[in-house]
Amino acid sequence: MERDAKDTVGPGPDRPIVLVGLMGVGKSTVGRRLAARLNLPFVDADTEIENAAGLSISEIFERYGESYFRDGERRVIARLIDGTPKIIATGGGAFINDETRALILERAIAVWLDADIDTLVERTGRRDHRPLLAGRDARAVLTELAEKRNPIYAQAPIHVESRPAPHDATVKSILAALQPETTP
Repeated sequence: MERDAKDTVGPGPDRPIVLVGLMGVGKSTVGRRLAARLNLPFVDADTEIENAAGLSISEIFERYGESYFRDGERRVIARLIDGTPKIIATGGGAFINDETRALILERAIAVWLDADIDTLVERTGRRDHRPLLAGRDARAVLTELAEKRNPIYAQAPIHVESRPAPHDATVKSILAALQPETTP
């Protein structure tokens, strides 16, 4: 599909942009739209993990546990951050891993997408595929995760609010925040 010049922004970044944040914040949806605007490839790390394992993330968690999943996630993200400009959406726990976070901060542009708990509960309730929420109170889990993870996500140099508005508003906020990064 051809794009009009007004649909894309340039020049783009010289390295990968990695979206981090809690589940339900919109990393995959926003990432696809951001990639289209920057005319870059989009990669969903969770999809890459599933392809590499031949199992869904839920199946990996059920069969092997979270630590096994996190190790595979770290390896996949290291492979994806190859210096080629692209947009990478990560799983909510990826940036929490010390090695993965260090790699992202060193070799990519990390963007923390943040949302309030009400927005996260509403968005995660749309689909039943999140292992950390299985059989649990989503609000309680997300509140606990936010308390633990937000100080770590805050290490990302770019912080953008993902509000209960069209995802294009979040894309525009990211593009505005990236301007110093992408301007030669």
